[in-house]
Amino acid sequence: MITEHLVDMSRLQFAVTALYHFLFIPLTLGMVWLLVIMEAVYVTTGLQVWKDMTRYWGKLFGINFALGVTTGITMEFQFGTNWSYYSQYVGDIFGAPLAIEGLMAFFLESTMVGLFFFGWDRLSRFQHLVVTVLMAVGTNLSALWILIANGWMQSPVGAEFNYQTMRMEMVDVSAILFNPDAQNKFVHTVSAGYVVGSLFVLSISALYLLRKRDVEFAKRSFQVAAAFGLASICSVIVLGDESGYSVGKAQQTKLATMEAMWHTEPAPAPFNLIASINEEEQKNNWEVQIPYAMGLIGTRSLDTEIPGIHDIKELNRERITTGITAVGLLEQLRETPDDMALRAEFDKVKNDLGFGLLLKKYTADVSQATPEMIQKAADDSIPKVAPMFWSFRIMVGLGFLMLALFLTSLWFTFKGTFAEKTWLLKWAVVMLPAPWIAAELGWFVAEYGRQPWTIYGVLPTYVSTSNIGVANVYWSLAGFVGFYTVLLIIEMYLMIKYVKLGPASLGTGRYDGETPRNVTPTAADQEVTHVV
Repeated sequence: MITEHLVDMSRLQFAVTALYHFLFIPLTLGMVWLLVIMEAVYVTTGLQVWKDMTRYWGKLFGINFALGVTTGITMEFQFGTNWSYYSQYVGDIFGAPLAIEGLMAFFLESTMVGLFFFGWDRLSRFQHLVVTVLMAVGTNLSALWILIANGWMQSPVGAEFNYQTMRMEMVDVSAILFNPDAQNKFVHTVSAGYVVGSLFVLSISALYLLRKRDVEFAKRSFQVAAAFGLASICSVIVLGDESGYSVGKAQQTKLATMEAMWHTEPAPAPFNLIASINEEEQKNNWEVQIPYAMGLIGTRSLDTEIPGIHDIKELNRERITTGITAVGLLEQLRETPDDMALRAEFDKVKNDLGFGLLLKKYTADVSQATPEMIQKAADDSIPKVAPMFWSFRIMVGLGFLMLALFLTSLWFTFKGTFAEKTWLLKWAVVMLPAPWIAAELGWFVAEYGRQPWTIYGVLPTYVSTSNIGVANVYWSLAGFVGFYTVLLIIEMYLMIKYVKLGPASLGTGRYDGETPRNVTPTAADQEVTHVV
């Protein structure tokens, strides 16, 4: 029997595995393009130091890539084990981009990763650069197809419910592929990954500069990371604004909870900078607002209202009532599928079918739902406000701190004095965890803000789960946490080990901590250039 506790534990298991997985993916997305930049400079200039940079940062990329693949595999299996009804209900749509991701992107990515590491002495400079570019393309294509699938969960376009098969079926492939929510989410997410990769390289390079080791190597790495990081964080902020606009159109509930907007404000709505949120009384005790800002972000206009939580809840209550009718008509259609008059009646209310299914949490027979049950279902249609509100603000705050860091770093890079600014280098080192925290919070806002739906407005989370024993979920969750923690410890050990070794881990004899080899340096090796 499916219970609320089973659903909560299944959600927790998927959240834990996803959060673990997302520790590794952003760094993979970000570092791969930095490798492309470094190797392109090497191919263009012939300077050995740029090849060494590509190989060294590529070593750290490879460690992270392996852990990302390992933690990602189990997530797809959970759709069949913990979320079987979800898979049956929307598998024709959700499964397609995931299958394409495996066939098109992952095979390309993993093949190129192998050639990247083992092709240095077997391929020409240009051929190896092509491999690195294709590795980056494969990595980003992989993210694209996964985020198309996730974007459809947020905004289910291009699909229709078939009452005969009891499944959602694809009717417009292009609508799914070019779903605005999916496209915004893709660019926003990969840009966030670029920020993670940039700040990782910036922080480690700053650490080397503080310790006065491998200075020329670290300077070049710092310069590349500062420039790429500034472009990336600007993209994150701009696309974050665009995502806010998309959310305002597709998921007004998420937007209202992110802003702790309990009541519909006159247009253009203000932005709550900070607020004291009272969940019990469903109000803010106090708030600091920026006039007009939310209306401009959420509607791109001065005269369009953004509905508040209370108004959304009342609208959802009406849709739940209509959904009861939709569920009843669906049951009749299942018995008399050729009744065209009945089908016409169902078509009028089928868009509210998912809201009727919200009542399954309280009664097996939706037609017997009481007014109290309907009200509870309406209350459930709004996620908790405080976690959404503060997660979003911490994420945005960290984003602007990183913007300031990259901007300052690039400024002093242009001036040629960044290596002398101890305070800047220490700031870069301290900020190392920031992009991961922001990325995890971004995932939380996107996924928790969709609740109580797995497919927004279509399929409630409560009815999506598998009918399995809670004990099975407990044991598998404990197994995942234990196994993933071991992998995380291995990742941290290897990363710290090679960060401590630095480029000396390449064994070239050219870096601090190595015994110099009997090699006559070339003019290219001795040349010092600055790349901005």
